[in-house]
Amino acid sequence: MDARFDMFANEIAVKFAKRFANAGLVIHQSSLPRSTQELVSLRASQINGCGWCIDMHTKEAAAAGETAVRLHLVAAWRESTVFSEAEQAALALAEEGTRLADAHEGVSDETWAAVRKHYDDDQIAALVALVALINAANRLAVIVHQRGGSYEPGMFAAALG
Repeated sequence: MDARFDMFANEIAVKFAKRFANAGLVIHQSSLPRSTQELVSLRASQINGCGWCIDMHTKEAAAAGETAVRLHLVAAWRESTVFSEAEQAALALAEEGTRLADAHEGVSDETWAAVRKHYDDDQIAALVALVALINAANRLAVIVHQRGGSYEPGMFAAALG
């Protein structure tokens, strides 16, 4: 399966991608830990089956110092011992925020309480925005069949110049 459309070769798509990346920069520069940002992005991308984003966030996380053990266990975070309570709360929010149609309430009160316990308002704002942004990115890549495997750390930032 080849990519249907090259989002990096179309003027409108590149303009959109630059603005999209600028929104991501707000999150990246927030006080939400970088490791949490990458874990959340990876988990949502796994749920959405986005090979491009899984590739990107796995490699970006590793380049930022994330361990292979933690990256391998993201998909089974509930059944592992390597994530802090704060990271578990963020991963639960990522899952529930990604699977909105699976529950009538969207994000549960229990998950929201765990997020409130571990993160301040600025971090929560970044976390909520991140879940929304990564889900949008997943949809863009899946729609055009942007496949994973060729990503190199820093590649996305370099492509948008």
